[in-house]
Amino acid sequence: MSMFGDGLDAAVQKAFTRPAPKTAGPQMRYLVKQMGGTRAVARMLRVSQRTVERYVKDQIRKPRPDLAARLEREVKKRWQPQVRARARQKAATVSGIVLDARARMGYTAPIGSTDQDRVRHLTVALPPQYAARLFDAQEQGAGDARLREIAAEALKEVYFQDGGRRAGSLEEVRFTDVEHLEFEL
Repeated sequence: MSMFGDGLDAAVQKAFTRPAPKTAGPQMRYLVKQMGGTRAVARMLRVSQRTVERYVKDQIRKPRPDLAARLEREVKKRWQPQVRARARQKAATVSGIVLDARARMGYTAPIGSTDQDRVRHLTVALPPQYAARLFDAQEQGAGDARLREIAAEALKEVYFQDGGRRAGSLEEVRFTDVEHLEFEL
């Protein structure tokens, strides 16, 4: 699981106007409608086509825990794509994104400065260009490491350098040992 990717998805899901289906039957019917048939859904969920048909007809109501998790993840991934796109677009162009993190942070700076890593809890509003970079990297399939790098660059500019008003000679920000991470649009 990707902490940064899941955090971005959770932030976008808060923009949904209707809740996603919660039980197996409606979730399965939604996926069948979206994917155009039971065969495609069965292949995606790694179950038999007959099993999918039985969920659609409510002959089975309680899925195994692993299937329930896959089913919920796939439904949320496809739920309200236009609302999801609008929320991402707004964050990337107008409002930006808020990063709330508790992690070990430090920086590389010239000799004579205190650059010791320490655990910090920060809530920082990141500008729209960083929200756009995070969402673009996520769409392109970037891993947690790349998303962490982008977040570290954003923290360098916004928190440590305060938009260029201080710490101009700061070279690199380290953002490691993430204990808590949450994004808000």
